[in-house]
Amino acid sequence: MRYASTVSRLEHLGSAKWAIHIAGKRRAANGEKLIFLSIGEPDLPPPMAIIDVADRQMRAGRLRYSAGRGDLSVREGLASYYTRQTGRDISADQFLFLPGTQAALASTMMAILEPGDEVLLLDPYYATYEAVVTAPGGVPVPVPLDPDRGFHPDIAAIEKAVTSRTKAILLNSPSNPTGAVFTAAENRAIGEIAKKHDLWIVSDEVYASMIHGNHVFHSPFCEKDLEERTIVVSSISKSHALPGFRCGWVAGSAEFCNHLLPVTETQLFGSQPFLEDATAFALTTHFDETDAMKNAYLARARVLMEGVKGAKGVTTHLPEGGMFLMLDVRGTGLTGEAFARRLLDEEDVVTMPGESFGARGAGHLRVALTVDEATMAEAARRITRLAGRL
Repeated sequence: MRYASTVSRLEHLGSAKWAIHIAGKRRAANGEKLIFLSIGEPDLPPPMAIIDVADRQMRAGRLRYSAGRGDLSVREGLASYYTRQTGRDISADQFLFLPGTQAALASTMMAILEPGDEVLLLDPYYATYEAVVTAPGGVPVPVPLDPDRGFHPDIAAIEKAVTSRTKAILLNSPSNPTGAVFTAAENRAIGEIAKKHDLWIVSDEVYASMIHGNHVFHSPFCEKDLEERTIVVSSISKSHALPGFRCGWVAGSAEFCNHLLPVTETQLFGSQPFLEDATAFALTTHFDETDAMKNAYLARARVLMEGVKGAKGVTTHLPEGGMFLMLDVRGTGLTGEAFARRLLDEEDVVTMPGESFGARGAGHLRVALTVDEATMAEAARRITRLAGRL
C-alpha cells in the first residue's frame, strides 16, 4: 500500500530517542528495581482543589461539546493569566484551547510552514521538535548552544543561521533539557532578528512557572512589538502536575488564532468542558502545592550536585528553571548514549542520553528531578560508582 511522505519523514524521529527509557520499563515490568530519572512526569500530587473542580463540573453536566477554540470561560481565564504576565490587556480571542503542548506545537507548525521552510532550533532541544517541524515538510536547522556558557542563546549564531528559507525560530525557556532560562535581553535580541527577517517566534513555555533562584521568566510575548509574530504554546501538565489532563493552549495574536482554528478543527473539535473549567481555575488560583513542587525540584537538583561532586569526569550545575538537570559526562571519555546505557546495565539507573536532544547534547545525560531526595542521593552514588570504574 502507498503512504504519505509524512510517514517516511517521521520514520526515524519517534520512539528511538527513548530507547533506554523503554528498555528500563521493560526490565521494571519483569520485576527489577530501577531508579527512573528519564521522563519528566511529575511525581508529586497535583492540587486536589483542581481535581475537585473537574469532578464537580463533570457531575454538573459539563460533558457536551465545547467550542472549537475552547469555551469562553477558559479563554477568559487564559486572558487574565497573560494580562498579568505581560502587563498589558490580552483578550480571550488570542487563545485556542488544545489537548496539551504537543498538540499545540504540532498544529502551529502545520499553520505556518510550507514544505522546505526552515525552522531554527536551539540545540539541545526537546526530543519531539524535529518531528513537529518535519511532519508538514519543514526543515529543522540546529543552532548550537555552548554547554560551557550554560546553554544560553548565541545571538550571532542565530543571525548567521537565517537564510531566505527560514520561517521561524523555536524557543523553549525554561529549557527542556538544559534548564536554561533566557533573559529578557536575549529574547529581545532574538526578537530583533525575527523582525529584521520577518520570522515567526514559536515559544514553548510549559515550564514558565518553575523558575529557580534569582532568575526571572521572560517571554517574547511580553514585548508589545513582538506580539504579532510570537506564538506561545503551553499547558498545565508540568506547572500543576496534571499531564494526564492534556490541557494546553496556543496564545498569539487574534489574527493568528483565527487562521489556526481551521487547522485544529481538522484534528479535533473542542475539548472536554469540565477540564476547561479546571484549567481556568488552575490559572487564576495560587496553590501552595505548586510552590512546594518547584522547591522540591531545586532541592533534588542540589542533592544530585552534591552527590556527584567527586565523580571522576562528571560535572553539572544547578538548573535555572524547569524540572531537569544536565549531567556533563564528557570527562569520562564516553558519549552520553554510552554512559546512559552502562548506567542502566550496571547500576539500574534510567536516564536520557543528551544525544536524544540534538548534537550539542552529546556527552551529557538529562536527569529528571522526579524522585525524592533519598532516591536522588542513591542515584548520585551509583553515577559516581560507574564514573569511578571508567
